[in-house]
Amino acid sequence: MFLDSIEKVTKVLNETHSTSEGAQHGGSVADEIMHHLEDPIIFEFHPFGLDLSITKHVIMMWIAALIVILLFRVSFRKKELVPKGFANILESLILFIRDEIVYASFGKAGKTYVPYFLTLFFFILTMNLLGLVPYAATATGNISVTAALATISFIVIQASGIKKKGLKNYLKEIVPSGVPFWIIPIMIPVEIIGMFTKPFALAVRLFANMTGGHVVLLALFGLLTSFVLAPVALFPLAISLLELLIAFIQAYIFTFLTAVFASMNMQEGH
Repeated sequence: MFLDSIEKVTKVLNETHSTSEGAQHGGSVADEIMHHLEDPIIFEFHPFGLDLSITKHVIMMWIAALIVILLFRVSFRKKELVPKGFANILESLILFIRDEIVYASFGKAGKTYVPYFLTLFFFILTMNLLGLVPYAATATGNISVTAALATISFIVIQASGIKKKGLKNYLKEIVPSGVPFWIIPIMIPVEIIGMFTKPFALAVRLFANMTGGHVVLLALFGLLTSFVLAPVALFPLAISLLELLIAFIQAYIFTFLTAVFASMNMQEGH
Protein backbone atom coordinates (compact mmCIF):
# COMPACT_ATOMS: atom_id res chain seq x y z
CA MET A 1 0.00 0.00 0.00
CA PHE A 2 2.79 2.42 0.94
CA LEU A 3 4.82 1.67 -2.19
CA ASP A 4 1.71 1.86 -4.34
CA SER A 5 1.09 5.37 -3.05
CA ILE A 6 4.66 6.31 -3.87
CA GLU A 7 4.27 5.02 -7.43
CA LYS A 8 1.08 7.07 -7.89
CA VAL A 9 2.81 10.21 -6.62
CA THR A 10 5.83 9.72 -8.87
CA LYS A 11 3.58 9.05 -11.86
CA VAL A 12 1.75 12.34 -11.36
CA LEU A 13 5.02 14.22 -10.84
CA ASN A 14 6.49 12.62 -13.92
CA GLU A 15 3.55 13.82 -16.02
CA THR A 16 3.87 17.33 -14.55
CA HIS A 17 7.60 17.41 -15.08
CA SER A 18 7.36 16.24 -18.68
CA THR A 19 5.54 19.44 -19.59
CA SER A 20 8.24 21.70 -18.13
CA GLU A 21 11.53 22.83 -19.56
CA GLY A 22 13.46 20.71 -17.05
CA ALA A 23 12.23 17.54 -18.66
CA GLN A 24 14.18 18.41 -21.78
CA HIS A 25 17.50 18.37 -19.96
CA GLY A 26 17.48 15.22 -17.88
CA GLY A 27 15.54 12.41 -16.23
CA SER A 28 12.08 12.68 -14.81
CA VAL A 29 11.22 13.44 -11.20
CA ALA A 30 9.98 9.86 -10.83
CA ASP A 31 13.40 8.59 -11.90
CA GLU A 32 15.08 10.79 -9.31
CA ILE A 33 12.76 9.61 -6.54
CA MET A 34 13.12 5.93 -7.41
CA HIS A 35 16.89 6.39 -7.61
CA HIS A 36 16.87 7.18 -3.89
CA LEU A 37 14.42 4.40 -3.00
CA GLU A 38 15.69 1.47 -5.06
CA ASP A 39 18.36 -0.92 -3.79
CA PRO A 40 20.11 -2.32 -6.89
CA ILE A 41 22.43 -5.30 -6.63
CA ILE A 42 26.07 -4.31 -7.04
CA PHE A 43 27.66 -7.74 -6.65
CA GLU A 44 25.80 -11.05 -6.75
CA PHE A 45 26.88 -13.62 -4.17
CA HIS A 46 25.03 -16.91 -3.61
CA PRO A 47 27.01 -19.24 -1.30
CA PHE A 48 25.26 -22.54 -0.52
CA GLY A 49 22.13 -21.30 -2.31
CA LEU A 50 21.78 -18.28 -0.02
CA ASP A 51 21.29 -14.84 -1.51
CA LEU A 52 24.02 -12.74 0.12
CA SER A 53 24.35 -10.29 -2.76
CA ILE A 54 25.92 -6.92 -2.05
CA THR A 55 23.43 -4.13 -2.73
CA LYS A 56 23.79 -0.37 -2.76
CA HIS A 57 22.29 -0.03 0.71
CA VAL A 58 24.75 -2.59 2.08
CA ILE A 59 27.60 -0.52 0.70
CA MET A 60 26.05 2.60 2.24
CA MET A 61 26.02 0.84 5.63
CA TRP A 62 29.67 -0.11 5.24
CA ILE A 63 30.55 3.45 4.31
CA ALA A 64 28.54 4.80 7.27
CA ALA A 65 30.31 2.46 9.68
CA LEU A 66 33.71 3.39 8.24
CA ILE A 67 32.90 7.11 8.50
CA VAL A 68 31.85 6.80 12.15
CA ILE A 69 35.00 4.84 13.07
CA LEU A 70 37.39 7.16 11.24
CA LEU A 71 35.57 10.29 12.43
CA PHE A 72 36.04 9.46 16.09
CA ARG A 73 39.53 8.04 15.68
CA VAL A 74 40.75 11.15 13.92
CA SER A 75 38.82 13.69 16.01
CA PHE A 76 39.97 12.28 19.34
CA ARG A 77 43.44 11.10 18.37
CA LYS A 78 44.88 13.73 20.71
CA LYS A 79 43.92 13.43 24.35
CA GLU A 80 42.89 16.94 25.34
CA LEU A 81 41.01 18.10 28.40
CA VAL A 82 38.98 20.49 26.23
CA PRO A 83 38.55 19.21 22.64
CA LYS A 84 38.81 21.77 19.87
CA GLY A 85 37.20 22.19 16.50
CA PHE A 86 35.00 19.38 15.21
CA ALA A 87 35.87 17.22 18.21
CA ASN A 88 34.12 19.80 20.40
CA ILE A 89 30.91 19.38 18.36
CA LEU A 90 31.11 15.61 18.65
CA GLU A 91 31.66 15.86 22.39
CA SER A 92 28.53 18.00 22.70
CA LEU A 93 26.48 15.35 20.89
CA ILE A 94 28.04 12.59 23.01
CA LEU A 95 27.20 14.39 26.25
CA PHE A 96 23.66 15.05 25.00
CA ILE A 97 23.06 11.37 24.22
CA ARG A 98 24.62 10.30 27.52
CA ASP A 99 22.86 12.79 29.80
CA GLU A 100 19.54 13.48 28.07
CA ILE A 101 18.80 9.98 26.77
CA VAL A 102 20.75 7.27 28.60
CA TYR A 103 21.11 8.75 32.10
CA ALA A 104 17.65 10.31 31.89
CA SER A 105 16.18 6.86 31.19
CA PHE A 106 18.39 4.51 33.23
CA GLY A 107 19.95 6.80 35.83
CA LYS A 108 23.61 6.28 36.63
CA ALA A 109 23.06 2.54 36.09
CA GLY A 110 22.94 3.35 32.38
CA LYS A 111 26.70 3.90 32.17
CA THR A 112 27.21 0.44 30.68
CA TYR A 113 24.63 1.21 27.96
CA VAL A 114 26.23 4.47 26.81
CA PRO A 115 28.53 2.89 24.14
CA TYR A 116 25.61 1.10 22.48
CA PHE A 117 23.36 4.14 22.31
CA LEU A 118 26.17 6.35 21.04
CA THR A 119 26.94 3.83 18.31
CA LEU A 120 23.25 3.51 17.45
CA PHE A 121 22.72 7.27 17.19
CA PHE A 122 25.79 8.11 15.12
CA PHE A 123 25.38 5.10 12.83
CA ILE A 124 21.76 5.95 12.01
CA LEU A 125 22.58 9.65 11.67
CA THR A 126 25.42 8.94 9.25
CA MET A 127 23.22 6.68 7.10
CA ASN A 128 20.54 9.38 7.06
CA LEU A 129 23.02 12.07 6.04
CA LEU A 130 24.48 9.94 3.26
CA GLY A 131 21.09 10.18 1.59
CA LEU A 132 21.81 13.87 1.02
CA VAL A 133 24.93 13.08 -0.99
CA PRO A 134 24.44 12.97 -4.78
CA TYR A 135 24.43 9.43 -6.27
CA ALA A 136 24.33 7.94 -2.77
CA ALA A 137 21.31 6.40 -1.04
CA THR A 138 19.61 6.36 2.34
CA ALA A 139 20.08 2.89 3.80
CA THR A 140 17.51 3.65 6.52
CA GLY A 141 14.95 3.93 3.72
CA ASN A 142 15.20 0.13 3.43
CA ILE A 143 12.88 -1.83 5.73
CA SER A 144 15.46 -4.64 5.97
CA VAL A 145 18.02 -2.22 7.41
CA THR A 146 15.63 -0.71 9.95
CA ALA A 147 14.37 -4.20 10.86
CA ALA A 148 17.95 -5.29 11.58
CA LEU A 149 18.50 -2.23 13.78
CA ALA A 150 15.20 -2.90 15.56
CA THR A 151 16.19 -6.55 16.11
CA ILE A 152 19.38 -5.46 17.87
CA SER A 153 17.34 -3.00 19.94
CA PHE A 154 14.93 -5.83 20.80
CA ILE A 155 17.83 -7.89 22.14
CA VAL A 156 19.09 -4.94 24.21
CA ILE A 157 15.58 -4.24 25.55
CA GLN A 158 15.05 -7.84 26.66
CA ALA A 159 18.61 -8.28 27.94
CA SER A 160 18.33 -5.16 30.10
CA GLY A 161 15.25 -6.56 31.84
CA ILE A 162 16.79 -10.00 32.32
CA LYS A 163 20.01 -8.47 33.68
CA LYS A 164 18.09 -6.36 36.17
CA LYS A 165 15.59 -8.95 37.41
CA GLY A 166 17.10 -12.29 36.54
CA LEU A 167 15.68 -14.68 33.95
CA LYS A 168 13.32 -16.44 36.37
CA ASN A 169 11.72 -13.27 37.74
CA TYR A 170 11.63 -11.73 34.28
CA LEU A 171 9.64 -14.65 32.88
CA LYS A 172 7.35 -14.61 35.91
CA GLU A 173 6.25 -11.08 35.08
CA ILE A 174 4.70 -12.30 31.85
CA VAL A 175 1.92 -13.62 34.09
CA PRO A 176 1.80 -11.50 37.30
CA SER A 177 0.71 -13.19 40.49
CA GLY A 178 -2.95 -12.88 41.39
CA VAL A 179 -4.20 -13.00 37.81
CA PRO A 180 -7.29 -15.26 37.41
CA PHE A 181 -6.33 -18.55 35.78
CA TRP A 182 -8.87 -18.15 32.98
CA ILE A 183 -7.13 -14.95 31.82
CA ILE A 184 -3.69 -16.59 31.59
CA PRO A 185 -4.23 -18.19 28.12
CA ILE A 186 -5.12 -14.72 26.80
CA MET A 187 -2.49 -12.77 28.70
CA ILE A 188 0.56 -14.84 27.69
CA PRO A 189 0.21 -14.33 23.90
CA VAL A 190 -0.71 -10.67 24.45
CA GLU A 191 2.45 -10.09 26.53
CA ILE A 192 4.62 -11.93 24.01
CA ILE A 193 3.17 -9.93 21.12
CA GLY A 194 3.76 -6.77 23.14
CA MET A 195 7.47 -7.61 23.30
CA PHE A 196 7.70 -7.53 19.52
CA THR A 197 5.43 -4.57 18.80
CA LYS A 198 7.92 -2.05 20.22
CA PRO A 199 10.85 -2.96 17.92
CA PHE A 200 8.40 -3.40 15.04
CA ALA A 201 7.21 0.17 15.58
CA LEU A 202 10.83 1.36 15.66
CA ALA A 203 11.60 -0.31 12.34
CA VAL A 204 8.48 0.92 10.54
CA ARG A 205 8.73 4.47 11.94
CA LEU A 206 12.31 5.01 10.79
CA PHE A 207 11.72 3.38 7.41
CA ALA A 208 8.48 5.25 6.70
CA ASN A 209 9.79 8.64 7.81
CA MET A 210 13.01 8.45 5.82
CA THR A 211 11.28 7.06 2.72
CA GLY A 212 8.32 9.40 2.93
CA GLY A 213 10.61 12.34 3.64
CA HIS A 214 12.62 11.67 0.48
CA VAL A 215 9.48 11.31 -1.63
CA VAL A 216 8.00 14.59 -0.39
CA LEU A 217 11.23 16.57 -0.62
CA LEU A 218 12.19 15.24 -4.03
CA ALA A 219 8.65 15.90 -5.22
CA LEU A 220 8.99 19.52 -4.11
CA PHE A 221 12.29 19.74 -5.98
CA GLY A 222 10.51 18.40 -9.04
CA LEU A 223 7.81 21.04 -8.81
CA LEU A 224 10.50 23.71 -8.74
CA THR A 225 11.53 22.71 -12.25
CA SER A 226 8.25 24.03 -13.62
CA PHE A 227 8.32 27.42 -15.29
CA VAL A 228 6.00 28.96 -12.68
CA LEU A 229 8.07 28.06 -9.61
CA ALA A 230 11.52 28.36 -11.14
CA PRO A 231 12.16 31.90 -9.77
CA VAL A 232 11.94 30.61 -6.19
CA ALA A 233 15.70 30.05 -5.96
CA LEU A 234 15.98 29.80 -2.17
CA PHE A 235 13.33 27.10 -1.82
CA PRO A 236 15.69 24.18 -2.63
CA LEU A 237 18.04 25.38 0.12
CA ALA A 238 15.20 25.42 2.62
CA ILE A 239 14.20 21.90 1.57
CA SER A 240 17.76 20.65 2.00
CA LEU A 241 17.94 22.16 5.48
CA LEU A 242 14.63 20.51 6.33
CA GLU A 243 15.92 17.10 5.24
CA LEU A 244 19.07 17.69 7.28
CA LEU A 245 16.89 18.36 10.31
CA ILE A 246 14.85 15.21 9.63
CA ALA A 247 18.06 13.14 9.56
CA PHE A 248 18.96 14.28 13.09
CA ILE A 249 15.41 13.98 14.44
CA GLN A 250 14.92 10.40 13.22
CA ALA A 251 18.27 9.27 14.63
CA TYR A 252 17.34 10.88 17.95
CA ILE A 253 13.84 9.35 18.05
CA PHE A 254 15.06 5.81 17.34
CA THR A 255 17.76 6.09 20.02
CA PHE A 256 15.46 7.76 22.55
CA LEU A 257 12.62 5.24 22.17
CA THR A 258 15.02 2.31 22.44
CA ALA A 259 16.32 3.74 25.72
CA VAL A 260 12.78 4.33 27.00
CA PHE A 261 11.64 0.80 26.14
CA ALA A 262 14.74 -0.73 27.74
CA SER A 263 14.37 1.31 30.93
CA MET A 264 10.67 0.40 31.16
CA ASN A 265 11.61 -3.25 30.87
CA MET A 266 13.89 -2.89 33.89
CA GLN A 267 11.11 -1.62 36.14
CA GLU A 268 9.15 -3.93 38.39
CA GLY A 269 5.89 -5.09 36.92
CA HIS A 270 7.00 -4.70 33.26
